[in-house]
Amino acid sequence: MFELFDLSVIGIEWGSLLMLGIMFLLLSTGMPLAIVTGIVALIFAIFWIGPHSTPLLISRIYSFSTSYVFVAVPMFVLMAAILDRSGIAKDLFNAMRLIGGKIRGGVAVQTLVVAVFLAAMSGIIGGETVLLGLLALPQMLRLGYDRNLAIGVVCAGGALGTMVPPSIVLIIYGLIANVSIGDLFTASFLPGMLLASFYVIYVLARCYLNPSLAPIADEQELRMSGAQKWQVMRGVALPVAVAFSVLGSIYAGIASVTEAAGVGVAGITLSTWLRGELNWELMRESAKQTLRTCGMIIWIGIGATMIVGVYNLMGGMRFVENLILNFGDGSALSILLLMMGILFLLGLFLDWVGIALLTMPIFVPIIIQLGYDPVWFGVVFCMNMQISFLSPPFGPAAFYLKSVAPPDITLGHIFRAVLPFIGLQAIALALLISFPVLALWWQ
Repeated sequence: MFELFDLSVIGIEWGSLLMLGIMFLLLSTGMPLAIVTGIVALIFAIFWIGPHSTPLLISRIYSFSTSYVFVAVPMFVLMAAILDRSGIAKDLFNAMRLIGGKIRGGVAVQTLVVAVFLAAMSGIIGGETVLLGLLALPQMLRLGYDRNLAIGVVCAGGALGTMVPPSIVLIIYGLIANVSIGDLFTASFLPGMLLASFYVIYVLARCYLNPSLAPIADEQELRMSGAQKWQVMRGVALPVAVAFSVLGSIYAGIASVTEAAGVGVAGITLSTWLRGELNWELMRESAKQTLRTCGMIIWIGIGATMIVGVYNLMGGMRFVENLILNFGDGSALSILLLMMGILFLLGLFLDWVGIALLTMPIFVPIIIQLGYDPVWFGVVFCMNMQISFLSPPFGPAAFYLKSVAPPDITLGHIFRAVLPFIGLQAIALALLISFPVLALWWQ
């Protein structure tokens, strides 16, 4: 009778290297991460543990995909999709002109303020970066802003959706780490605002030191009639109120994250209807975008939860845990910095969903064992992912902006432009690690 080759004879050390090598080999062919992790999980389940282990993979997939909190993800994605196709973002940008138009660097500052509002309405970085690239980048370039400054502001502002609640990254982390998503939202609010403030201070300081970087707009161009002002403010009043009500209901404990997400979708849909923009085409395209985005997240999640489950049965979790705990001098800080280094390196090549689902089941128990707060670590993880969104060679924000930027702006221009903002993100991450109270002030 045919017997399967037993891979377990090579030991967990060589087995871990073999698993990693097969993953990178398959990824180098252009195969999607979800399929790669699924294939590798199936190979090691059959040839390391035995064919009898395959029902375990089904049970892990079921438990992952049926989590109640996961329902919030498509709700927030749908909010972002409707925002993408409505004129709300444009009116919000025009409303900020009334505040920042006369300040040197004011258009860049209003872009960052709008980015924070858009992040608070959706939590999806792709749509925000594209919207800002369509609205803000052409205006800054037309007004004579320095190209690198304008590009950097749009990319960095668009990526704020990672940190500002209701961040999808925080929701996925909460599912994996089994911590309150409401607590994660509360903990991430101040660090998110701190990072946005760093961007604003940097822009204002650079424009003050070098006025040629950001000419002040002509007074005639900034002038708006009373009727125009009223129309703009009326158009954004309800969407902004919806964003505040969604977050406020979560922070106040009135509604769960899933319930608040449903209310948010209803509120944004109502806002679009009152603006006269709601139609069948808008809802159909929004639903299709939601299916594409959530489908990607779910498939990556299925593959990752399979491979993590198999690796745990192989004894890999204990192996990696011992490896990390014995790193350097064994201090909590050195282990934490090792984790940050691993996340940074993975962020250069993998999507944040895959990084979260592959590493957090290993990292979070170690963090708890070291005495750190898993809620604080979730904010630290999101701040680290902020850096990965901008970092070459595969920073997603750069590719999103490139899709709508003028043809003469290359990916090289974009990656050079975001370097100062990556530095600001690194400073914010260092402060968050040094002063956990920035995230845990509310406890």
